[in-house]
Amino acid sequence: MAHQPQIKIAATYMRGGTSKGVFFRLQDLPEAAQVPGAARDALLMRVIGSPDPYGKQIDGMGGATSSTSKTVIIAKSSRPDHDVDYLFGQVSIDKAFVDWSGNCGNLSAAVGPFAISAGLVDPSRIPRDGVATVRIWQANIGKTIIGHVPMTNGAVQETGDFELDGVTFPAAEVQLEFMDPAAEEEGAGGSMFPTGNLVDDLEVPGVGTLKATMINAGIPTIFVDAESIGYKGTELQDAINSDEKALAMFETIRAYGALRMGLIRHLDEIATRQHTPKVAFVAKPADYVASSGKRIGAGDVDLLVRAMSMGKLHHAMMGTAAVAIGTAAAISGTLVNLAAGGGAKKSVRFGHPSGTLRVGAEASESGGEWTVTKAIMSRSARVLMEGWVRVPQER
Repeated sequence: MAHQPQIKIAATYMRGGTSKGVFFRLQDLPEAAQVPGAARDALLMRVIGSPDPYGKQIDGMGGATSSTSKTVIIAKSSRPDHDVDYLFGQVSIDKAFVDWSGNCGNLSAAVGPFAISAGLVDPSRIPRDGVATVRIWQANIGKTIIGHVPMTNGAVQETGDFELDGVTFPAAEVQLEFMDPAAEEEGAGGSMFPTGNLVDDLEVPGVGTLKATMINAGIPTIFVDAESIGYKGTELQDAINSDEKALAMFETIRAYGALRMGLIRHLDEIATRQHTPKVAFVAKPADYVASSGKRIGAGDVDLLVRAMSMGKLHHAMMGTAAVAIGTAAAISGTLVNLAAGGGAKKSVRFGHPSGTLRVGAEASESGGEWTVTKAIMSRSARVLMEGWVRVPQER
């Protein structure tokens, strides 16, 4: 009986923030997959185990959630003042496509550590002890990320006492700076607020007219008030992910928001970009119990945020959405800012399903246009496994 032999590809399985993904050096991929296209997408889907009609990704490295169905390709950068180019692929679980439309802020924390360990950063730029500064070009959105990676005895330090809600064990802190994070999305004119407004009336058939802040920062995000869609902002995953009607409502909001933001031209195009834009709902501080059982008090946070990712409520918070939260919070008058009490904000701590997270942003206004020079947050990263991933050879 004819059979396909398996090929093996050097790969590293890493956790970054509250996500996990399979990391590759561009040079280690099969030649056909070293360039964008069908061969690359097919390879990454097979690595992750998609498309899977069972929704489990049993025959691959994926974990059957948006947080664990991810791939990363890293290469030495040809751009001046950058060390590496970072390309992120969000692999659909049950459909046959890879979404390249945005970044993963959580896995961004693992890019610097991976690049150093993989020999992609000039050794002269890496201290034996201290903090290595890795200059990352985020190729999906054309932005710079600065990763500050702790080093001990000439190696990346992965263990430590930094605790990140949504991650079980403490690790070493990796600080990230997302430079000029306003996303330059096609159709959005490079504007942070593509509609020109801090708050819009967004008409959503079957839902109503919602107040919405639609922002391109970190990742295109549509913010609405929790109360306007029947929620409190204290919800955990089961409250929404087990409710098909709710999931359909959020997808409808996402589609009409994407259309209003100029990210799509027709509603049916939303099916081809599951990764962006995100939908999030905000509320004023309140007491709740996080998914770990940890009690979060209203006095512990500035606001509450819940966000949808790949059609489901995220178990914590996407890193890129955290950038959007920090940016919107820094700008007086947005729904995020108002939920946090209004006024000038250089940083906020928000409550999410797994706990809390602090994010900061530096915002300024000139001639009616808002700009943000950078957003800052801390994550952690760790190698889980390294070696080779195996996939059946294409005929």
